[in-house]
Amino acid sequence: MSNSKLDYPIQPVAFTNVRIQDSFWSQRIQTSCEVTIPSNFEKSESTGRIDNFAKAGGLMEGAYEGMWFNDSDVFKIIEGAAYALQYAYNPELDAYLDGLIAKIAAAQEADGYLYTPRTIDPDNVPEESGPSRWSKLYMSHELYNVGHMYEAAVAHFQATGKQSLLNVAIKNADFIATVFGPEGIRDVPGHQEIEIGLVRLARITGNDKYLELAQFFLDERGKANGQRLGGAYLQDHLPVIEQDEAVGHAVRAIYMYTAMADIAALTGDTAYYDAVMALWENVVYQKLAITGGTGALHEGEAFGANYHLPNLTAYNETCAAIANIFWNHRLFLLTGEAKYIDVLERTLYNGFLSGVSLSGTEFFYVNPLASDGKYHFNADNSITRQPWFNCSCCPTNVVRLLPSLSGYIYAVKDASLYVNLYISNSAKLDIDGAPVQVKQETSYPWDGVIKLTIETQAETPFALRLRIPGWAAGQPVPGTLYHYLDVPSESDIIIKVNGDVIAPEIADGYAVIKSTWGGITDVEIHLPMMIRRVVADEQVPDLEGKVALEVGPIVYALEEADNHQDVFDLALDDDAVLKVENRPDLFDGIKVIAGTLDSQDELVAIPYYAWGHRDVGKMTVWMDRKTSAN
Repeated sequence: MSNSKLDYPIQPVAFTNVRIQDSFWSQRIQTSCEVTIPSNFEKSESTGRIDNFAKAGGLMEGAYEGMWFNDSDVFKIIEGAAYALQYAYNPELDAYLDGLIAKIAAAQEADGYLYTPRTIDPDNVPEESGPSRWSKLYMSHELYNVGHMYEAAVAHFQATGKQSLLNVAIKNADFIATVFGPEGIRDVPGHQEIEIGLVRLARITGNDKYLELAQFFLDERGKANGQRLGGAYLQDHLPVIEQDEAVGHAVRAIYMYTAMADIAALTGDTAYYDAVMALWENVVYQKLAITGGTGALHEGEAFGANYHLPNLTAYNETCAAIANIFWNHRLFLLTGEAKYIDVLERTLYNGFLSGVSLSGTEFFYVNPLASDGKYHFNADNSITRQPWFNCSCCPTNVVRLLPSLSGYIYAVKDASLYVNLYISNSAKLDIDGAPVQVKQETSYPWDGVIKLTIETQAETPFALRLRIPGWAAGQPVPGTLYHYLDVPSESDIIIKVNGDVIAPEIADGYAVIKSTWGGITDVEIHLPMMIRRVVADEQVPDLEGKVALEVGPIVYALEEADNHQDVFDLALDDDAVLKVENRPDLFDGIKVIAGTLDSQDELVAIPYYAWGHRDVGKMTVWMDRKTSAN
């Protein structure tokens, strides 16, 4: 942990203390560990990404291969592999990482510098890298790459106890700390990430100079201290504490906001706190897709103007969804408010999960809200799932999240246990120093019944805080960007303790059950899993007169494969009768929404995350809404 006196007031229960046993998520996590991670490594080998380290380390001959930021892909897969080792130990994977880390260590230069595009042949570097070290920071990704290396190093150390990669990371960070700073180079990376990595390095080493360096890189943004400003695209147009609108490249922006949350928590800087909250409100209240996707524009992979939320041309990069999950989890840890987990959950089940196929071997780079089966921006952003991309940031980012998903379920603060996600699992944790075991059983997201078994060895007083999802309480997302046509009643939410219905206090989106827990206690939550019709704020021009469908946390989409009529021509009457049907034969077993639009036309909607697994065809989340007025 850092030497800083401050930290996040709420601490997540480590994913290693929580074992997911869930019909929805277990197979996906296993697939990620057993299929996706090995596949990612194989692609990295065949495309020269791993050979680049061997070449830089003098272990083999050859020129640099690929894009100038390809080092980062390998680091991200290592991070995911480290989580996989903790999820289910694999000696072959452990040994493979040892060999790979040896190549990375060999590629590091004597002073700590690590950037294979330059080390392999300093006289023939990619144009984007700049002619000399740090000469083109707005483009080179020199600092971005090693930020991912720091995250991988911390994860690998925690998984194995080995310091091989951590030593490389520390040597590199120590070197960078001598180069950048108020008395050194006053410039910032074009792509944020090193800030997050430095915070993780500070926490694992206890060395606050890494935390100070992370804040330096943030503080320098928007200040022309001898360097050219990168502008709004790079979030380098204003000092970060003066930014209140999300602009520019979405992944860069949300990585920066995530680091800003870290600084607010670990330093107590109120200006950072105020700024990151204002930015969150802008994203969620004005720039968030119904799927939790962010970054509406293909041009620059960027945020659009307020309320610019297109369908067919929406970008919503998978990496941005992952960043959104990281950011919202930190904001929850900082505040204890359920609204951040509401956004996290929406993104997890929709905007993120759509980005990886059920097989774990094919990916979407972009996640539009509609597809005509033809439109695509370029070869890397196809309308069909791809096994790899020239720029493969998304596949290598996916593997960082799934194996560590269990770390998002629970959190503790003093004598409080937060239950954030409803996923079948068993957990062992401490609450205010007392051991507590929790078992969760549910068919969520297909069913709204969640059964919790709380077991303590001795009488243990604490508050059990059960998240009441916004969708269950009548609000799709915080704010007024979207709303339901039919608002559920609070009486639709039922909570029982040992079979008796109770009416707990509701605070910050949580049902709070304060008790002295002893022995075994059964707690049940019943959430109303019904079809919801969603409409958007009238200020969103692309969604005027449109309606979307949800059940629980799942957003639905109409795909050509299931509907006999052009899905772009379908109009859903407010009075149309819809029902949920089990389809165990489809994909990995799903529930669809089915209904009759008129005497001839029928509608079938599938979960948005499952679209694109069949023949290329049309898809849409938003349908024309037919009311009595039209």
